[in-house]
Amino acid sequence: MFPPPGRPSSGSAFVWMDRYLDSVRCGPVYLAQEPIARIVAASLRRGVLLGHYELGAYAIMANHVHVLLLPKVPPSLLLQSLKGATARQANLLLGRTGETFWQAESYDHWVRDESEWDRIAAYIEDNPVKAGLVQCKEDYRWSSAGKWDKSAETSLGAAATSGCATTLTP
Repeated sequence: MFPPPGRPSSGSAFVWMDRYLDSVRCGPVYLAQEPIARIVAASLRRGVLLGHYELGAYAIMANHVHVLLLPKVPPSLLLQSLKGATARQANLLLGRTGETFWQAESYDHWVRDESEWDRIAAYIEDNPVKAGLVQCKEDYRWSSAGKWDKSAETSLGAAATSGCATTLTP
């Protein structure tokens, strides 16, 4: 049931929705497919190489993405660029033409200080553990906490982006 009972704060509503997305076993779970997750991971890293943002924590879940960014270009370009580039590539792989890939809305939050940045980064990197996907955050491949060679994935085509803390949902 949504929204949660009572009048939740935006933070508690976010946590509720995140837990809900982690528990859903139906609907679009395209991001669980390795080629699609690879596109999103490469796009996130490519934005750094283009000088559009500093990439903090991220976690690519089966049906949503958490990302923490420090923008270096106008934030209005962030989701438009990231969603557009990844949607085109993902839809091509999925054999879908002209279909919406990402949800129109996302949850954005401006980080106010370093302690909030650290708290959000820990939340993002712990998300796959809380969702029951791995026991140790370092074992989750599609996360900034994951242990694997990340440099190889930046060679894929990627978006021109910038941003803040956000959650994207296909």
